Amino acid sequence: MKNIKNKLLSLTPSAIKHLKSILEDSPETYMAVKLGVKNGGCAGMAYTMDYIDEVSDTDEFIEIDGIKLVIDPKAILFLLGTEMDYQKSTLNSGFIFNNPNQTDACGCGESVTLVEADIPVDFNKEDSISH
Repeated sequence: MKNIKNKLLSLTPSAIKHLKSILEDSPETYMAVKLGVKNGGCAGMAYTMDYIDEVSDTDEFIEIDGIKLVIDPKAILFLLGTEMDYQKSTLNSGFIFNNPNQTDACGCGESVTLVEADIPVDFNKEDSISH
């Protein structure tokens, strides 16, 4: 099975399997998983994941292979193009964000440096408004 992509982000088969598992095994029923970023750590920012019961009007809602994800609107430009993976090793396990907007990470792996994604904008001179 290959990665399943959305215009905003993609999930690896391992991430899909683990997300489905934790949502099914949860003692409560949640509407979705919310992804975001927050300020903090020695590199400046950290990824966030939370269960949510309702979606705000400003949240970006996507569904990938039956998994409902919500992206915090403040995080969209930082997460654009990200591949979310889940890796398990002898010493630890967790979600990994392979993010093209990440420029650095701290040594302990708890925080990252992110820049906003470049969005190509085409302006047609004929469409411009002059005052």
